[in-house]
Amino acid sequence: MPMIDPNLEAYAVAHTSRLDPIYERLREETYATVKWPGMQVGPMEGRLLNLLARLTGAKLAVEVGTFTGYSALSIAEGLPEDGRLITCDINPSTNEIARRYFKDAPWGHKIEARLGPALATLKQIDSTVDFAFIDADKTNYVNYWEALVPKLRPGGLIVADNVLWSGRVLSPGSEDDHAIVNFNKHVAADSRVEHVMLTVRDGMTLARKR
Repeated sequence: MPMIDPNLEAYAVAHTSRLDPIYERLREETYATVKWPGMQVGPMEGRLLNLLARLTGAKLAVEVGTFTGYSALSIAEGLPEDGRLITCDINPSTNEIARRYFKDAPWGHKIEARLGPALATLKQIDSTVDFAFIDADKTNYVNYWEALVPKLRPGGLIVADNVLWSGRVLSPGSEDDHAIVNFNKHVAADSRVEHVMLTVRDGMTLARKR
């Protein structure tokens, strides 16, 4: 189910801040070489993540689900020079692509790519987190949320992707469908945060810790 008319989306992209050429190169390689390239965030979502990282003044950011690195580059670009982004992923082949682009980006030194189960990686983080992005396996969304919220500083932000799940949240059938529905209910009932669900691309929830 398309979330927005493609022509309107193209118009919006055309009226959004221009991107460094590295993003287009990464997008082209992802679509040419990787299975399920649609898992990559789009240009508008990437710019939104970049702006949110800047607006929150984040110094330490965490990403759960890196794929080929587009969202990580977007977040890291929005961090200050001494900022740090820890990324979590389990796929060595897509992570290798991401690491190459991290190395090429002028701001790639801010990114610390960790390969392994995200919940184990999150458990190892003992510093206060300012910004977090969840975009990984849907059945663990609630677990990732519960691992991150206690680490988040008051006023910090968590962003969750795919919360509209191509419209299937309205009539869930598969395990992933129900996982997203349950996650959305979980966030809506969480008094630790104030949140808004946006209809950007496949749906994004922004939650600010009280």
